[in-house]
Amino acid sequence: MFPEELSYTAEHEWVREAGEAPGSVRVGITDYAQDALGDIVYVSLPEAGRTVAAGEAVGELESTKSVSDVYVPIAGEIVALNTALEATPELVNSDPYGAGWLFEIVPADRGELAGLMSADSYRASVDG
Repeated sequence: MFPEELSYTAEHEWVREAGEAPGSVRVGITDYAQDALGDIVYVSLPEAGRTVAAGEAVGELESTKSVSDVYVPIAGEIVALNTALEATPELVNSDPYGAGWLFEIVPADRGELAGLMSADSYRASVDG
């Protein structure tokens, strides 16, 4: 349910070390989060080129149940967006760890990645 190779945040985002853009990491929401949100009908993403602070709200996921903010797990520059979500936001539900990724960021300090949760820690936080 929570891939071991990913890092996680308390806000239910995941981080994959190797994004497509050089030096970037890929960010999405967890299966737990997409299940809690329900059917996602609209995704609002940050602008590419924007410098952001860790914990900053940079977008929204709108579902049939509610609207939820998307937070940046680490400080850095947004370098890529998953533009496929404009036409098919349901990818966040059907493939949250793959085609449903949200954005890529080049970390300002790669050391911040060490402060994210492991799969075991995240699992414990949601099983709580």
